[in-house]
Amino acid sequence: MPEIPPPPTVELMRVVDTHTGGEPTRVVMSGGPALGTGSLADRKSLFRERYDHYRSAVINEPRGSDVMVGAIVVPPSDPQCVAGVIFFNNVGYLNMCGHGTIGVVVALAHRGRITPGANRLETPVGVVGFEYHGENRVTIENVPSYRYAKAVGIDVPGYGEVVGDVAWGGNWFFLAESRRCAIRLEHVDELMEFTCAIRDALGRNGITGADGGEIDHVELIGPARDRRNQSRSFVLCPGREYDRSPCGTGTSAKLACLFADGKLHPGDVWRQESVVGSVFEGSIRQDGERVIPRITGTAYVSGDATLILNPDDPFCWGIRES
Repeated sequence: MPEIPPPPTVELMRVVDTHTGGEPTRVVMSGGPALGTGSLADRKSLFRERYDHYRSAVINEPRGSDVMVGAIVVPPSDPQCVAGVIFFNNVGYLNMCGHGTIGVVVALAHRGRITPGANRLETPVGVVGFEYHGENRVTIENVPSYRYAKAVGIDVPGYGEVVGDVAWGGNWFFLAESRRCAIRLEHVDELMEFTCAIRDALGRNGITGADGGEIDHVELIGPARDRRNQSRSFVLCPGREYDRSPCGTGTSAKLACLFADGKLHPGDVWRQESVVGSVFEGSIRQDGERVIPRITGTAYVSGDATLILNPDDPFCWGIRES
């Protein structure tokens, strides 16, 4: 289905910018495209197929950047949810985003739409519970997560065989130990090259998640730098950017693998650092063979603005490759 031509008049979009553990989220509160009242999965498809120029306008330069994640707040189809949300980035759309959910909750609180307490958000892959603790702190209860395949070996050109697990935490992940270099900011270029090579090799070899789901995230795990924490992660995201936060869906996938190995039990707390040093606290409750992860982190409002979409601006709809 072709995109609808952009409107010929100036449009205004109200956004709240947040960051969760250093990872930015731009939350569109109003002024986005009309996506109807279908399921969140259907509205995500409609957004992608007909209104992708809005995604580009919000996230791509000159207004945005490759590292930024976008979230558009829409009315929920589930009346028990306070809002629906669709996540996107510089190259497309995300099934779920943990750090982004924490950012959305803080943005809703900033705008006075929620107060401290428990509530629910609807996403394209299911309902996500959350508790807003006040003062920027949020706990989300993610979608059911699980390990799909253990100890998958893959030949990565230039690196040899890499062994890791395939797991679902709201997105598909390949998780492997970081044995080549420490997970530190000064090694970001090397970590990026390694994880990009892994993801390319997964695609070439047809290694996927369940039902052919694309493994679009690669997570390296290493030792924590702070003795109060259990591990440190580096996460490659779609769009060839890395997560500055410990990654909510990535932490969920890690918790699922730990549970499958008998190394994490309900009630245990797993503290995971990011490459920049921010921390998420994770725990689980069991749901059959799967787990329901609980991720706690903090987000801060960094901006409250109106985006001006002026069709006379040659880069109104963002700088795009095509």
